[in-house]
Amino acid sequence: MYTANWRDVGRPGLFGPSPDPRDRPYRTIIRLALVVFRLLRFRFDVRGAEHVPTTGGAIICSNHVSFFDFTFLGLAALPQHRLVRFMAKSPVFEHWFAGRFMRAMKHIPVDRKAGSAAFEAAVRALKDGEVVGVFPEATISTSFTVKDLKAGAARMAIDSGVPIIPAAVWGGHRVATKNHKVELRRGIPVTVVLGEPILAEPGEQIAAVLGRTRAAMEALLDEAQRSYPDRPTGNDDRWWLPAHLGGAAPTPSEAAAADTVRAAGREVKQRKKSPIARLTGLLRR
Repeated sequence: MYTANWRDVGRPGLFGPSPDPRDRPYRTIIRLALVVFRLLRFRFDVRGAEHVPTTGGAIICSNHVSFFDFTFLGLAALPQHRLVRFMAKSPVFEHWFAGRFMRAMKHIPVDRKAGSAAFEAAVRALKDGEVVGVFPEATISTSFTVKDLKAGAARMAIDSGVPIIPAAVWGGHRVATKNHKVELRRGIPVTVVLGEPILAEPGEQIAAVLGRTRAAMEALLDEAQRSYPDRPTGNDDRWWLPAHLGGAAPTPSEAAAADTVRAAGREVKQRKKSPIARLTGLLRR
């Protein structure tokens, strides 16, 4: 287990012998993240960091269980002195505060209504030798299992000719995840496991690459869950374990049904509010 210490925050050479000066904002954010990790005393178990290439493009494909997952995956790439450019929802880039940092770190905005621009930007970054981070489930899995994957990551791997690094993160959801209050508890273990690269074979179809990626992610997540050092302290603490391991999280089918209901509710809510929003806009002119 690794726990960030104050020496790590300012350690020379953390980003390699000659880091790109254009990435100074990103490096600053990472050092701030290490401060947070130190204050919360997260206990990290990072495995397979050697699978991230030291040079050249690669796609890290991970499951998604917490709001902090991208920071944990970024930590797993640090031993190879790589910075990960994550694909994230475009509204984050439009936020008055977070947006300037997302742009400075060269993350890639994804507009779900017009995803081709994000796809093309990601392929360009991969061909330029960047490591791109993707959560192919597109949202947090409330069942804490691997959901159906979007095909974008497999398409990017085929178009750019770079490998997919399957990954699994586990533990951060006990601090901050969907449908649960944020609990900034100290000393939570966080497991990050990266698997062997998956390279598309000549002529291999998108569905086949996607299937191999999902199988690898499921195996890595199962490894992370079964080797996790903590166990629920009682029935009230079983919520963070998936149902198939005796936890109280919804099953995949229950989670999918709830997601459908929530999505429909958001659409109705937006339709109901849109006239008011238009009126409010007129009054503010």
